[in-house]
Amino acid sequence: MKRYLIRSGIAPTELKQPEEMILNNLIGGNIGNLIYAYSIYRNLMTNDVEIVPDNYRINENDAEMINKYYDAYIIPLADAFRETFVENLKKYTKLFEKLTIPVVVIGVGVKAPINKRIEDGFSFDEEVKSFVKAVLKRSNMIGVRGQITADYLSYLGFVEGKDHTVIGCPSMYAFGEDLKIKDLKLTKSSTIALNSSKLSPEHVLEFITDVSNNYPDYYFIPQWMKEFQMTYIGNQKLSENTSFYPNTIKDKYYEENRVRFPLNAKSWIDFMKNVDLAVGARLHGNITATIAGTPSLLIVKDARMKELAEYHNLTYVSEENLLGGKKIKDFIKTLDFHAPEKVQSQNFNHFINFIEKNGLDHIYNYSYYQYPPLDQKLNNIVLPEMLTPINALTPIEISDRLIKYTTLEKNIKSKLKKENKNLSKKLKQQEEKIKIYSKDKEYLANQLQKKSVKLGLKLSNTLTILKKRLKF
Repeated sequence: MKRYLIRSGIAPTELKQPEEMILNNLIGGNIGNLIYAYSIYRNLMTNDVEIVPDNYRINENDAEMINKYYDAYIIPLADAFRETFVENLKKYTKLFEKLTIPVVVIGVGVKAPINKRIEDGFSFDEEVKSFVKAVLKRSNMIGVRGQITADYLSYLGFVEGKDHTVIGCPSMYAFGEDLKIKDLKLTKSSTIALNSSKLSPEHVLEFITDVSNNYPDYYFIPQWMKEFQMTYIGNQKLSENTSFYPNTIKDKYYEENRVRFPLNAKSWIDFMKNVDLAVGARLHGNITATIAGTPSLLIVKDARMKELAEYHNLTYVSEENLLGGKKIKDFIKTLDFHAPEKVQSQNFNHFINFIEKNGLDHIYNYSYYQYPPLDQKLNNIVLPEMLTPINALTPIEISDRLIKYTTLEKNIKSKLKKENKNLSKKLKQQEEKIKIYSKDKEYLANQLQKKSVKLGLKLSNTLTILKKRLKF
């Protein structure tokens, strides 16, 4: 039995309470992380492979333990080549340099404005170089999310086709090469899943809000950790710089009980199967719909989204296309919602080839690939459904949520306080040892100095006596 360590906060089969997921950040800040992790678990978890989440821990001191207990380290990444992830890149580089097992980066991208010139470079070029070199010492090839990232690594001196190759987002391969998207028959009674990013331009946010105004059977699927907390206990809020995004639970999305927050990948995918159309500016909000077989319209706003949309042939429009007060009905008849099906088989086979080049086994080597081990385990588990907002609950249900959350929060704070106290005690003990050592060192230095002086005087006296004798 092989054991793979994987960068993720939670395994698809783990049952965790929402308060535990929030307080321990088991989603890595964004619930979208669960989707591409789910795909990797499903593809790589054979009868002879166990996959263990690392809980997003990065510590070079773990190298010995990782080398001893694991056969490979799987690193699925999103737009990790960005300014805010540089410190983590440095930590990973130090860790990888101490590992002796294979390290496989499955999907990584660069974050950049949509018209950024790659040849102008980025402030984090050196950190990316060091990271890639460290990975390539432990693997045959790195899988990048799209051609923009491939061009970036080539600009840094790495060879496409040898050091790196475009594999897209692993989440698209959750169910293999077969991708069947149902026909779109949009009516006023259609169920629409909305997703949005507050970082989008104002006209994009207004476009998404307009969809909710015209199609009453909508659901908003947030993804950020702050929105998770806001949905669950209501005491979180986002900065209010736009009227076209739900900043608090007072927003109409929450007031109308139209918010659903995913707690696991499978329930999210199952939810999207019953939706007629997904619309929004969140990559994994739309990919989840696509792999569930639901038509999806992605609004592309930056390079990381553009390269993936192009590689997977996702149905998308650029944010510039929405200027001038455009409505959803202006695009429906002109777009091909079956477009992703046309490249799925080719992309999937390239992905499997990449996996095999890095020496990893997968379910498609076995006859049980249509009902793989992950599916078997999930079918024996009752997974929680999508989370409803706190203001849609009864007073007793609200009370139960708050008690669970505050109790766990108190326990975590108490544990941290105890750990800090123990750490402070250890530090104090170390300081005392240093003080004692310093005193001993000072004492020894004084003693040595005294002995040196005595020895010097003794030698001087001896020489004086010898001189007198010689004169005699």
